[in-house]
Amino acid sequence: MKIARLADLADAATCPRLVVKVGSSLLVAKDGVRRAWLEGLVSEIAAAKARGQDVIVVSSGAIALGARTLGLDKGGRGSLADAQAAAAVGQIALSGLWAELLGQHGLTAAQLLLTLEDLEDRRRYLNATATLTRLLDAGAVPVINENDSVATQEIRFGDNDRLAARVAQAARASAVLLLSDVDGLFDRNPAEPGARLLPEVRGVTAEIHAMATGGSSSGMGSGGMTSKLQAAEIAELAGIALAIASGLHDAPIARATDQGIGTLFLPRRKAGARKAWLGGRLRLKGAVVVDAGAARALGKGSSLLAAGIVRTEGEFSRGDAIAIRGEDGTTLAHGLSEYDAAECARLMGTQSAEQADLLGYAPRSAVVHRDQLVLL
Repeated sequence: MKIARLADLADAATCPRLVVKVGSSLLVAKDGVRRAWLEGLVSEIAAAKARGQDVIVVSSGAIALGARTLGLDKGGRGSLADAQAAAAVGQIALSGLWAELLGQHGLTAAQLLLTLEDLEDRRRYLNATATLTRLLDAGAVPVINENDSVATQEIRFGDNDRLAARVAQAARASAVLLLSDVDGLFDRNPAEPGARLLPEVRGVTAEIHAMATGGSSSGMGSGGMTSKLQAAEIAELAGIALAIASGLHDAPIARATDQGIGTLFLPRRKAGARKAWLGGRLRLKGAVVVDAGAARALGKGSSLLAAGIVRTEGEFSRGDAIAIRGEDGTTLAHGLSEYDAAECARLMGTQSAEQADLLGYAPRSAVVHRDQLVLL
């Protein structure tokens, strides 16, 4: 059974494993934790567990909580050092809060702190998958946050929307529910007259991206609609549905599923596990730019050959994940390169028969083989 509507997120048969992301502005108000609201959400999680669903929580809030304790301005986001210090203090309070409230329903909370590298490196990604699987099999509720106390700008997700989608991939979840400060995706800025909520989106296109507005309205979070659309793209590659719904109301999961208020992103396709991981990568080592003929060939399922490359970007080595872009700048695919950047620069535009002389050894069959490539 496939998810086709928001109500399916509350059906254990259709959605056996659900990831729920909670934003900072929902969990922490200017005067402290929104405890009564959180107690209601935890009751909804307990109800989901009782009907047979696995639930994973991706919870923001550590920086906001720590900033209050340390007296840091700008919500703890005035500098990287402030954010790291605030996270180190706030994460203790955050994990304790989830453990306490879940414990009141007889549920065990498990804390996982992840960095971008934990899910970008294939071996560490598989380790995270194994840990999540074992915790869920044991009946625990994993509560996950980015490890902001050690993450730097270069190795950060930057928002928990994309983290939630990557966790859903790793956990082989059925769906992701992003609880936010808006009802979902509107066809224009929701503050504008006549703005219309889109109940369903099949595939995130350039037109869909054009509807997004960046930034968090609360000033506490780090995400915006753009990051949520990026999360939907990551989920789509793994065949995972993703929903955006408002968390500003009591019992927000029931409001979304019972009343159908929100936006449901339905995947158009499903890549294999390895290709989904590759397509969802946020950190790439470089890129190759290809001509129109190569772009068409990729779209038909071909490997990337050197003859179609017109330019290389960045420094990368054999085996690194790179982007494949069209000449208009559009990212067409992600793939694992069979050559380093210098070799690609020497080979670009050449045919296979010429490459042995250029390299001094027999060339590989492709710069990026189709088995190591995923179209976006």
